[in-house]
Amino acid sequence: MIENLEVERHLAQLREEHRDLDLAIDAVIAQGSSDQLRVARLKKRKLALKDEINVLEARMIPDIIA
Repeated sequence: MIENLEVERHLAQLREEHRDLDLAIDAVIAQGSSDQLRVARLKKRKLALKDEINVLEARMIPDIIA
């Protein structure tokens, strides 16, 4: 049970960072600068976070034998 609480807290942090990256990407694009490398790096980090979120969410679902 304690582990689940820790995973939930970690998930909340990852989701917040994921949202922050959305804002950062939008800000870089809105500046109109041609910093495509920075945008690509932010998007790559965002995708990695999404993958980690999916793995942790899958761990939270109990195994049910049908």
